[in-house]
Amino acid sequence: MTIRRVGVLGAGAIGSVVGGLLTRAGRDVTLIDQWPEHVEAMKAKGLRLSGTMGDFAVPVRALHIHELQTVTEPFDAVFVAVKSYDTEWAVALALGYLREPDGVVVDFQNGINDDRVARIAGTHRSLGCVITISASLYEPGHAMRTDTGTIGFKIGEHDGADTERARELAQIMSAVAESKVTTNLWGERWSKLAINCMANPLSGLTGLGTLDVRTIPEISAVGVHLGAEAIAVGRAVGHEVEPIYGIPVQRYLDAHAGRGLLELLAEIAAIARARGGGQPSLLQDVVKGRRTEIDYLNGYVCREGARVGVKTPFNDAVVAAVRALGVGFKPDPAHLDPVIRML
Repeated sequence: MTIRRVGVLGAGAIGSVVGGLLTRAGRDVTLIDQWPEHVEAMKAKGLRLSGTMGDFAVPVRALHIHELQTVTEPFDAVFVAVKSYDTEWAVALALGYLREPDGVVVDFQNGINDDRVARIAGTHRSLGCVITISASLYEPGHAMRTDTGTIGFKIGEHDGADTERARELAQIMSAVAESKVTTNLWGERWSKLAINCMANPLSGLTGLGTLDVRTIPEISAVGVHLGAEAIAVGRAVGHEVEPIYGIPVQRYLDAHAGRGLLELLAEIAAIARARGGGQPSLLQDVVKGRRTEIDYLNGYVCREGARVGVKTPFNDAVVAAVRALGVGFKPDPAHLDPVIRML
């Protein structure tokens, strides 16, 4: 297949950074979003991109969701970049605008949603993309990249095959950040899930940014336990979880068991300081008073752990804390105190 026309369904922080940079690189991209003010700002002034990639504006094609009906030429690829709880309807919508027979839906989300995408689109029309860049979006028409990592995207087939379409997508995504094909999509997904579990709820509960939750020892220690539980569950369901921050996952399991925790915390802090950080997506949702993805991140680890008999007390605790606060709570470091006491 040849990917010429790209639709980005969900022009949030990541979707905007990717869509804007692909447009700047000369790709035919359409950004589609639910936030009316954001779409109107992009139509009127273009998309402003800033942060670690510089500061510039890109004229983009932006549509409200209801304007998709004006699209007459199908997309070769649709990046589904909505929140995990919106996966099913977004994939169903994308299929109506996808080229037959070989157009592809690319899962561009946090969490383990590839099976949910494939149940609607079919595995033959699905690709996974694990995102390792970080981004923020706080005002209409302005997205920021907040990290300095090298590898940006890991693209893979569900069955681990190294295919032409996966390689083509990786080549396209290299205009945004260095990208590669993975033959272990599920191991990469569980690695990214562990990273999300280690930072997202801790930031959302406390209001602290990514850098703080990875460098304040007692908070980072909670993160290590959260990540280790995710690794244990990922292994128990049959996947070889890839390294986290470049550190072999066995070291997280050892630290969880009481061996080498201080050394691991020091290494995580050093990596965090080198890479920088912003506000992870769950904190951005809390700040905006929106529903979080906790049930699709730490909550997924808890459910899968219960299914395969792996205990997840730290993940259980942060999920309970976020759920108890409801939608629209104010972050406060005190929210995390009961979990820190578990140490």
